[in-house]
Amino acid sequence: MSDDDMDRKQFLKLIGAAAAGVLGGAGVISCGSAAEDGAAPEQKTSRRWGMVVDTTKCPADCTACISACHEAHNVPDIGNKKEEVKWVWKEKYETLLPESAGRLSEQRRSLPVLTLCNHCDNPPCVRACPTQATFRRDDGIVQMDFHRCIGCRFCMAACPYGSRSFNFRDPEPHIAKLTPQFPHRTRGVVEKCNFCAERLDRGQQPLCVEKCPQKALVFGDLNDAGSEVRRLIDARAPRQRKPELGTEPSVYYLT
Repeated sequence: MSDDDMDRKQFLKLIGAAAAGVLGGAGVISCGSAAEDGAAPEQKTSRRWGMVVDTTKCPADCTACISACHEAHNVPDIGNKKEEVKWVWKEKYETLLPESAGRLSEQRRSLPVLTLCNHCDNPPCVRACPTQATFRRDDGIVQMDFHRCIGCRFCMAACPYGSRSFNFRDPEPHIAKLTPQFPHRTRGVVEKCNFCAERLDRGQQPLCVEKCPQKALVFGDLNDAGSEVRRLIDARAPRQRKPELGTEPSVYYLT
């Protein structure tokens, strides 16, 4: 074998090893990844986090959960609907759950209902991302690695729920009170709700659940038959958003 052949083989081996490292390392430097939170993957494989939103308890004018979430996660207030960045927000009932709106009064259909990323069990955003900047954790949380995001917005096009926001400009000047415990993003990066992964990994509830004055949000392990979230789902048959798409959302709505 010639020296040229040997050099070529060594080069290909190096390229293959590098590619494997890139593909295998998705999420390593992301906020809330297994490498950062210190939790071994096997500790999460038996869980699948989910939420139930009781629309009958959520007042139309209450935004306590939204304010708490956005402040804790350095979500900028751009002041421009076209460039809005949001993690948790409200939509009209008839927009959120159109298939069940017909049986409600006109007033109820127009009331705003809390919405957020659905943390799908079969997330199309993950499949669409070319850099693995968005990925699904073993506990069901669909997470973002802000460092890997190249701003292509393929994940936004793939998400059927409009749950992702894009930073068209530097968000830092639009953050009223910077929370140093959570990384703020840069221009050209996509972001969304992360189910408060950083709190869950410390044994705490998501901030929106903790701050809801009406206790309209229930969070827990969907795989635990004894959990409150599972009991509500089994007893009251709540709705999911666009279940016909097969994304298997982890957020349920009591109507």
